[in-house]
Amino acid sequence: MDRKDFVRTESFSLRLRPSGARKVTEEFNYVLNGKVEYRKKNSYWGSVLLVKAMELSHQLVGKRKTIEFSKPAYVGERVDSDLLRKKIIDMSYTEWKKMGFSKGTLHYMKQNARSEKPFTLNIHVKERLENWGKQSIC
Repeated sequence: MDRKDFVRTESFSLRLRPSGARKVTEEFNYVLNGKVEYRKKNSYWGSVLLVKAMELSHQLVGKRKTIEFSKPAYVGERVDSDLLRKKIIDMSYTEWKKMGFSKGTLHYMKQNARSEKPFTLNIHVKERLENWGKQSIC
């Protein structure tokens, strides 16, 4: 979202312009089309919401006595590629420090890179890591 996606009204409140509304709608559709683990299967968020809404309506009209409340596990896109993991593990502290990060951050990132679990990277860290090998080649 950008400033240009909003307009200030006479009462000083903010309203979405059509461009902002499109961005919100696109993001919402992206999330609804995202995968989630539900009942031990990969499903779409939109499908899970539809099932839960039907269960709620059946409970409200007396066709169902209970509603199953389970928290779906979000399956997001991974940004921790094998290449990024290898770069983190292979990087020395002096190289890490040249990129402007602390020793504690390197330790934390190496722990994440060695684990099998997915992890996230701040955008500035990811960009610096992706450019790290390119600078020494040029």
